[in-house]
Amino acid sequence: MGFAKDDEVWQEYVDTLVRHLSGLGWSAGRNLLIEYRFAGEDPERTRMIAEELVASQPDLIYVTTNPVLSAVTKATKKIPIVFSWVSDTVGSGFVSNLARPGGNVTGFHNFEPALGGKWLDFLKQVAPDVKRVAVVHVPEIAANVAFLRVVEGLAQTFGLQVVPAGVRSASDIEQTLATFAGEPGGGLIVTPSPLTATRRSVIIETAERHRLPAIYPFRFYARSGGLASYGIDQLEQLGGVASYIDRVLHGVSPGELPVQLPTKFQLIINLKSAKAINLEISPVVLARADEVIE
Repeated sequence: MGFAKDDEVWQEYVDTLVRHLSGLGWSAGRNLLIEYRFAGEDPERTRMIAEELVASQPDLIYVTTNPVLSAVTKATKKIPIVFSWVSDTVGSGFVSNLARPGGNVTGFHNFEPALGGKWLDFLKQVAPDVKRVAVVHVPEIAANVAFLRVVEGLAQTFGLQVVPAGVRSASDIEQTLATFAGEPGGGLIVTPSPLTATRRSVIIETAERHRLPAIYPFRFYARSGGLASYGIDQLEQLGGVASYIDRVLHGVSPGELPVQLPTKFQLIINLKSAKAINLEISPVVLARADEVIE
């Protein structure tokens, strides 16, 4: 899994998934054995965990995030895999077709690359004075690069300059954002990855220190103190994830189950964070928000 073991976001996620599985008749210790592995942000650890899991020959592997799915699909073409929190599975080469993925992989997307345009739009709405946008991404994640390309393609429409901000560690984040903040009018788009999730406090604190308005991909960033987020409700998706796991464990091939795209997105705004960077958000934008954290 793409989070640290003690991350409260992941703990809530696991608890919710187990509850949905229980509702489908699966009970740990009775007819289900669940073994957890937490890869965090380290690519080498992720690779080792993937190989360890495959060697144990489970009936199914459930994964989150693009890097973890990449590692597991490289390690096995036979063991069924169900995923969530993954972007651009066709572009990333995980499946050949969304409707009939074939092979041993299926699951639930969080975003398609086109959503990069929405992040750009909402960042400009939340912080109209932004002129320069740093796209915080991990260059090795194909979907992150796809988000960057979409933002670059639309930036001129919004009168914005885009600065690619590739990061691979917490120290990268601090240095890259500090350098970017050396010129005025900056704002951030933070793309989804294990690194940006596990190091979200570093991003949020650095953005606040340099007074950089930022938009994030999930609610938990705004709940952790980020200015704004626009994305899916990850917990809401878990009923479907549990259903897919149930069907695969009952013998359905993952390749016959279509990859599901999200249909509902939420805009969350944190007014406490806005105040910390002396940003006044217009009532019109606040009225559009699905949730305002005060």
